[in-house]
Amino acid sequence: MKKNLGVVPAVFPMPVLMVAAYDENGKVNAMNAAWGMICNMDRIALFIDEEHKTTQNILKSKAFTVSLADRAHMDVADFFGIATGNKMPDKFERTGYTAIKSDFVNAPIIDEFPVAMECELAEVVETESFYCIVGKIINTAAEERVLSVNGKIDPSKLEALTFDQFQHGYYVSGEQVGKAWNAGAGLMKK
Repeated sequence: MKKNLGVVPAVFPMPVLMVAAYDENGKVNAMNAAWGMICNMDRIALFIDEEHKTTQNILKSKAFTVSLADRAHMDVADFFGIATGNKMPDKFERTGYTAIKSDFVNAPIIDEFPVAMECELAEVVETESFYCIVGKIINTAAEERVLSVNGKIDPSKLEALTFDQFQHGYYVSGEQVGKAWNAGAGLMKK
């Protein structure tokens, strides 16, 4: 029997996304965003607050990157979530991480994270319920060490962090337990 818990955002896992953009002076700012998702084959939606320094930079520069945080860089990923660029002007510099300018958009790629989507600002969606930055993915770059033999990102090598909203923990994903469009195929024959 289930126990009623009230209003709980009960979606698990949530991604741990590192969003980065340049300010008007070319300075890097980055934040941790768990409320984001792919919303089309070439679009990513980030449900982030308009007041974030990174959001303001995206609106000005019209570009950003979204990197996948991994186990090896959990400390900095978490720091990007607890520190605000609005109050800490040297937030990115404190990490000692390296930012490389994207060849495709006017945004920084954080070199330490293994996968980065390079995005142009496609639209901003604002309703009474949410504020959303939608990016058009222009390119995705990945470290060779996280690629499979077929040249695609291998989740078992990536060790991507996921976030749980229940206990506020980070977890590592990667174990394949089935094959999509196959696991339920037997039920199609009934």
